[in-house]
Amino acid sequence: MKKIISFALSSLMLTTVACSKTNEPDNTVRIPETPSEQSVQNMTRAMALVDRAIECYFEGSGMTMSRYYNPFTGTSPDEKASVWMYGSSIEAVNAILRGLKTQQREGIPELYDQHFQRYVDLLAQLYENADYYLGTYTLTSFTQTRKWTVYGVNRGSDKGSAQVDGILNVYDDQQWLIREFIEAYKLTGDKTYLEKAEYLTEYVLDGWDCTLNVDGDENGGIPWGPGYTTKHSCSNGPMVSPLVWLYEIYKGKDDQTTHRFIDIDKKRKSETVKKSRYYLDFAKKVYDWQKSTLLRSDGVYHDMRGGCVPNCDVAYEWVGGVRYRANTQLTRSEGEALSYNCGTMLSGAADLYRVTRLGEYLEDFQQLSDASFNYFGKLNQNVPGYYTYSVLGFNDWFNGVMMRGWVDGHKFYPSVSAPLASFQANLDYAWSHFLRNGLLPTNLLVGWNQDRGKNNVDGQFIFAFAAEYAGLARYELEK
Repeated sequence: MKKIISFALSSLMLTTVACSKTNEPDNTVRIPETPSEQSVQNMTRAMALVDRAIECYFEGSGMTMSRYYNPFTGTSPDEKASVWMYGSSIEAVNAILRGLKTQQREGIPELYDQHFQRYVDLLAQLYENADYYLGTYTLTSFTQTRKWTVYGVNRGSDKGSAQVDGILNVYDDQQWLIREFIEAYKLTGDKTYLEKAEYLTEYVLDGWDCTLNVDGDENGGIPWGPGYTTKHSCSNGPMVSPLVWLYEIYKGKDDQTTHRFIDIDKKRKSETVKKSRYYLDFAKKVYDWQKSTLLRSDGVYHDMRGGCVPNCDVAYEWVGGVRYRANTQLTRSEGEALSYNCGTMLSGAADLYRVTRLGEYLEDFQQLSDASFNYFGKLNQNVPGYYTYSVLGFNDWFNGVMMRGWVDGHKFYPSVSAPLASFQANLDYAWSHFLRNGLLPTNLLVGWNQDRGKNNVDGQFIFAFAAEYAGLARYELEK
């Protein structure tokens, strides 16, 4: 093990290379012989990628993140990362922290002892500078009008100055951050993360369509954002697991919160309920809405519920002299299947099964796992013996969310070993063949463009690869 640890630490020296300098790919093939050795190698590569990305994509004390970096030319186009892209760095750091804790627990403390605290410090720095994406505005929702401070899509010039009204903030951006802030709280014990996560959770659930249909049931679903009416997989599925985690945090405690709802006479009402009950009930409601509304006949998920009637403008109604948001009728489920929309429901099903032990969630996980691997993984398409996953658009990050879902449910369904092995193989193939200046290409199996100027890599993808390596490091010790 000492030999493996030595290799791990030497690999981290990649972070000392200036970003403008290029070096030849490391084609050395190292095949770990045990799960512990595999875990250490995976974690080492995760840390190397994060450290390199922090150097290449961030600048200044405010940690301004560029969207792209070209490891051949050492240049970054003048485009700042959105809050969603910025959040991927927090996701990767959390994945490393969790992996390091798992290694320590399993009797491999070397990397934890040397690196855990510096990633805790990096996490705090990333969290603090996420404030450049914060802004404040007043929203009229289905049950109230209230001022909120939330994360906007784009970075502001100063902390708290971001534009967030209308379509300039979306619910899924808050949800990805909620997930990471709860994870950060669980990893560090710092209640600052939990408080922010619960505040944002209140904001997101304020967007739940609690208007009633003709049968007296909630229409349900969370629109893509307060300025939208279509309801998306990405604005519902990501919320399930964080709600389960909040339930676990408050299970057995007397902490309370306010549940707002609409009565049959359209009157807006509220009640005080235990947080544990509130969060678990909402996790089930959101999960059930997405499953019943967006699940396709081939077992994967539509992108959204659309077909707005009469149009997709946000509508309002007056009740008792007070203005509220009204329901917009949506008539069809549509949009291509995307891997992250399956991934969030894989994680949601795994977490709901873990805390409820209801067989329907286990069955859902098993069926969705098989359907997702069959739909998104294409064997022998680029390299014989390897599975190709689409890299078009944002799919490199989307695919990582799906992989995380398989990791979340591996204890309940050993068959996920096949798709997880495909991710391990693809990452290692790229590391051996295409590592360039400490970074990996967008296409792990095809590599770089021959035109050096066309190799801009989205920083979000580098962080996704790091999070995948860290998740696989944990999986190796837990499987």
